[in-house]
Amino acid sequence: MLIQEKIAVIDTETNFDDEVMSIGIVVAEAGSYKPVDSLYLVLDPAYKRPAMYSLQLDSVRAGMRLVLPRKQALARTGDLLQAHQVRNLFAYNARFDKSHLPELGHYGWHDIMKIAAYRQYNSRIPAHVECCSTGRIKRGYGVQDVYRMLAGTRSYQEVHNALADAEDELAIMRMLGHDLQIYESARI
Repeated sequence: MLIQEKIAVIDTETNFDDEVMSIGIVVAEAGSYKPVDSLYLVLDPAYKRPAMYSLQLDSVRAGMRLVLPRKQALARTGDLLQAHQVRNLFAYNARFDKSHLPELGHYGWHDIMKIAAYRQYNSRIPAHVECCSTGRIKRGYGVQDVYRMLAGTRSYQEVHNALADAEDELAIMRMLGHDLQIYESARI
């Protein structure tokens, strides 16, 4: 059962060698999904290798970016989560992030996509959108598509910066408006 005061939404970006080059974390109040703290880490030397979204590494507010070796970055992540007594992590397509962050495997992981992309949990999926027999949207259920659907705007563009994306994934949770308990069914 998900009873806690704070949660964390986490996102990673990887380079072409499938190494984590950045981690974004937003700690939020469990009931309101209101952000209370955040951390943006760029992992050295992984960020120096070619990557599709390497130009987005600097696309956050000045002073937010910490460049650290992976071991120190994950220690800093653990410190933040411990300081807020976070026990559960949330991510969009959480299997990807969890598989790239085995150091955080002892946390409970929950997949936002398993709620946002299913008709039975997302009442804003239009009737004309084709879904599988499970209720999952057949195509177009990435962060950008779901955010646009929930916000009612076509102008939103996913940034592919780990911190900005974690903030957007938290916004998806907030726009869905579900109690935290519903994400127990999205545990991975």
